[in-house]
Amino acid sequence: MKKTVGLWIDHKKAVIVFVAGKDTETKLVSSDIEEHHRQSGVAMPADDVRQRELTGHLNSFYDEVVSCIRNAESILILGPGEAKGELRKRLEKDNLSPRIVGIETSDKMTDKQIVAVVRGHFNQKGQQRVRDSAAKIMPEGT
Repeated sequence: MKKTVGLWIDHKKAVIVFVAGKDTETKLVSSDIEEHHRQSGVAMPADDVRQRELTGHLNSFYDEVVSCIRNAESILILGPGEAKGELRKRLEKDNLSPRIVGIETSDKMTDKQIVAVVRGHFNQKGQQRVRDSAAKIMPEGT
């Protein structure tokens, strides 16, 4: 059975939805990135040190996300910010970008909303393929 995946991603987490027929499975991957709050009188590491830590956390995060979706035939990427494009670049590097069927900007959503959007996207694609196949079998005007 064809394995399709949709995911909502930002720098803090990825909600991955695996769709196989009528079944869905959801997985949460957290980046474990902490927000930094400046406090007066507290020594903070230099910006470049923080940036290296952030980059290291994000690389591990994207590695884990890619390992979860590596076997998908079709990938839909959703999310509010830069993480979508960063994941796309990671998938290109791993020669998985031809499997991307869409990248869409979206605000925060609940897990149920993410599942609904992903299912809706792939159901719509499936219905379009059925219409395209029917048009080949029965051309217009017959």
